[in-house]
Amino acid sequence: MTIDKSAIRHASTVIVLRNRFDDPHVLMGQRGEKAAFMPNKFVFPGGAVDAGDAQIPLATQVPEVCRARLAEDADADMIGALSAAAIRELWEETGLVLGQPGAWTGDVPPDWTTFADTGHLPAAHPLQFVFRAVTPPGRPRRFDARFFLIDADEVASDLDDFSAACDELSHLQWIPLPRVRQFDLPFITEVVLAEVAARAHDPEPPVSVPFFRNNEEESLFLRLGGVGPLTGRKHDYK
Repeated sequence: MTIDKSAIRHASTVIVLRNRFDDPHVLMGQRGEKAAFMPNKFVFPGGAVDAGDAQIPLATQVPEVCRARLAEDADADMIGALSAAAIRELWEETGLVLGQPGAWTGDVPPDWTTFADTGHLPAAHPLQFVFRAVTPPGRPRRFDARFFLIDADEVASDLDDFSAACDELSHLQWIPLPRVRQFDLPFITEVVLAEVAARAHDPEPPVSVPFFRNNEEESLFLRLGGVGPLTGRKHDYK
């Protein structure tokens, strides 16, 4: 069967913010030079939603205001899968645990066995939905990505221990927020970072969420939460 590489896949990205009130840092890593999507770029941990993510038992759910925003212009049934994907990708790519102590019941899915071995259940309550972006047409991979901000204090493991991480991201590091634009970043990451900087001192989840919507007709910045288009100008990833 031929895979349609132009199909848009749901994805979750996690922005971990450390020392947000005093000396904010974000966790980022570098994609490989041979990666099909954004090679060599510094990015936040994240990736596509897997088929089994919808079946993962979450110890807690994302905040209610975030559930409302996630359900706008989207299938509300995806909320659990997007939450689980965020927690799984954070674990796989950084080795950090977003969860609560607890034992899994029944069979643990293969993608989650190492997470379960830490003695934690995935917990989604720290995930704050802060941005959504659809990759423009013409890219080798296209994603409908939801960006979740979490406070590093919510992580249940050692924030400086990346030993359990896979090799998808190299040079994992905590980057001071004022210095992060010195790195080689995708355009959309720069846009999201502006939103993170604006929210660094606000611990509450946002009521309104920016949505960078791209399709064959137009690219628009919208806001989920009852606010209309911010601009109708064309934008593009660099």
